[in-house]
Amino acid sequence: MDVIVAGDRTELVEARRTLGIGGGSSGAKAALALVPTMGALHEGHRSLMRLAREKAEHVAVSIFVNPLQFGPTEDFSRYPRTFDADLEVCAAEGVSVVFAPAAEDMYLPDRQVGVSAGQMGTVVEGAFRPGHLDGVLTVVIKLFNLVQPDVAVFGQKDAQQLAMIRRMVLDLDLPIAVVGAPTVREPDGLALSSRNRYLTSEDRGAALALSRALSAGAARRTPEEIRRAARAVLAAEPAVAVDYLVLVDPATFAEVGEEHRGAAILAVAAKAGSTRLIDNVTVVL
Repeated sequence: MDVIVAGDRTELVEARRTLGIGGGSSGAKAALALVPTMGALHEGHRSLMRLAREKAEHVAVSIFVNPLQFGPTEDFSRYPRTFDADLEVCAAEGVSVVFAPAAEDMYLPDRQVGVSAGQMGTVVEGAFRPGHLDGVLTVVIKLFNLVQPDVAVFGQKDAQQLAMIRRMVLDLDLPIAVVGAPTVREPDGLALSSRNRYLTSEDRGAALALSRALSAGAARRTPEEIRRAARAVLAAEPAVAVDYLVLVDPATFAEVGEEHRGAAILAVAAKAGSTRLIDNVTVVL
């Protein structure tokens, strides 16, 4: 079957009818899994679709560049939009439905109500991009309400986003299983991102400092050693402008102390040239 393209709620309802998707699951798998994206799909997105197919009979992919999660000085207008190529990727990965709404169909011109990310939305990524995580949660809950998936799959590369979505599902009693998928990397360690296409060859070489820093930190044993080792790698690459390097609790994104035991996330955000990149690894203390 060809991929069904839906642009609004009515077309989504018709797509569910065409696919025979009712409420709940049938057998061992869920009925429908959603992979939310902003398009410009790459191998990392493909890995999310494959995981979604393991979890559900049908997979929906949303393609929507969400204006709410971009600040006034960020790259919304130049964010890559490659819809025809994205459709080909979805078809190759066995996706049943692509939901590609227009901004005016997603948000009323006098929109007033959104989702607040709370305290956790003001730290780490939220401290550098005020309102960003509010925008993420608002669009995600709208996608959940419109697509009505049983399962939603997100990449671990956006670790704080994933943690916030899990918290939203918990706090708001949403009937959706949230699944995290491992970060996909290039052979040289660079985490895949739609923004990588902005990198010049020189910028790309500098950007490798992010994954090298995470690897250096992950090889250490205590929070102080982890931070010191990672910072040393970043300091040795002057072409990278670091926003933050943090070691945080996976559930709260609060910085961990020396007494912390268990899992922690070592996360970094930095600019290589004009391109801002994020990356993270999980370490166990």
